Amino acid sequence: MHAAAVVLTTFALVFVAELPDKTAIASLILGTKYRPLWVIAGVTAAFACHVVLAVTAGSLLGLLPHRALEGIVGAMFVAGALLLLRGRPDEEEVSDTSSAPGFWHVAGTSFMVILVAEFGDLTQIVTANLAAHYQDPLAVGAGALAGLVCVASLALTGGRALMRVLPITWLTRAAALIMLVMAGFSVASAITG
Repeated sequence: MHAAAVVLTTFALVFVAELPDKTAIASLILGTKYRPLWVIAGVTAAFACHVVLAVTAGSLLGLLPHRALEGIVGAMFVAGALLLLRGRPDEEEVSDTSSAPGFWHVAGTSFMVILVAEFGDLTQIVTANLAAHYQDPLAVGAGALAGLVCVASLALTGGRALMRVLPITWLTRAAALIMLVMAGFSVASAITG
């Protein structure tokens, strides 16, 4: 198959698989709290790490211990929810960028959230399988990264649009609640295997 066809096929499969994923929700949440371009920088770096791992390791990523991984993801979501609730900004603080976190803090936070949440994820397994099937790691990697970043960008845009119609305190509480629910699912998956 031609490299362009591999890129497009991979993009389509990864894009559809990532839409309902927890990392899309995490991107949306990060987008309600921080500057979108800074978030997308961290998110893109995390996705790039995962794509490189998936393409390099191929199907071996499926051998990671599922229970431990889900437990770590659950703990990270609880920590994220607690940080959101603890550092809940007032609406006036959102417009004041002088005390807002800098680029490295926002990009680093975004990177870590996505890096942990994406391990062993369906899209990582799909990417590994496609790399093994097509034996074209560059084309598969490019298509997978483009699909992941497109979904994150859509989620970020949605988060910013929500801020225009809902107060930031409501969005923060809703984001924390969503993270706690996702933590519950991760912990349940870790327990049940």
